[in-house]
Amino acid sequence: MEEPNNRKTYYADADEASHIYLLPNSLTAGNLFFGFLAILRCIQANYASDPALVSQYFSQAVWFILFSVVCDALDGRVARLGGRESLFGKEFDSIADIVSFGVAPTLMMIFLILSPTEQYPYFLQIGWLIGFVYLLCASVRLARFNVLTNPLLPPSKLNRANKDFMGLPVPAAAGMIASLVLVLNSLDLRSWALLMPPLMLAIAILMISNIPYPSFKEIGWQTSTRFRTFIYLIIALGVAFVFRELFFALSFFVYIIYGPIRYSYRVYRAKKRTLRMSVKNM
Repeated sequence: MEEPNNRKTYYADADEASHIYLLPNSLTAGNLFFGFLAILRCIQANYASDPALVSQYFSQAVWFILFSVVCDALDGRVARLGGRESLFGKEFDSIADIVSFGVAPTLMMIFLILSPTEQYPYFLQIGWLIGFVYLLCASVRLARFNVLTNPLLPPSKLNRANKDFMGLPVPAAAGMIASLVLVLNSLDLRSWALLMPPLMLAIAILMISNIPYPSFKEIGWQTSTRFRTFIYLIIALGVAFVFRELFFALSFFVYIIYGPIRYSYRVYRAKKRTLRMSVKNM
């Protein structure tokens, strides 16, 4: 049995649209709280003089961002499960996302490249510019999502928006950046931090692209699965716990490249189908 489809197509008045439902909005507040803590840890890492303390602060900031990802994944599901969606909740969620998945990763990248670029101020300025581009694209991506999921859109458009995300989701973008920082810290490879700006630029482009990414919204709390799939999931969770630094980075990376690969394959099949039809009509 799938999650019930309790999406409202209209609201009676402003009071109904601005309802603050406790559980889903508490999770959104948790998302914002962890994003705030991540920003604080990034600032503390920038002013810390002990390298071990710097690494510790950055690692904590990464985990706070990942906790924000978990809260963001749960708040919408909880709201849909109980039929407690509201326009207030959607706008609140976007504001929390821009803090946790926009500002926090940008500050993390800028503070990470400060030390390697001390003798190259132009590189640092380029990093700042890329950080702003990432933040801008994250904001545009969230605004576009709110438009595509607006209750005033026709049901067919809403169903399409619910099945796939248009462009790389902002939480996945931030998760990739954060998990990569976790790998750099755990392997003492902070000198490789200069790879962060190009990565953020590529991710920013994917966020505002039209490439569809799976939303997994059809997977609900009561979604049934095969026993073998359940066992694989438990094993994957065990591997994730043991190799958590590499597992998160690899998982986000696979998700990010899956979108362009699937999109390219669909375009190839569509062109091949069109060519086959044109040959038949000759």
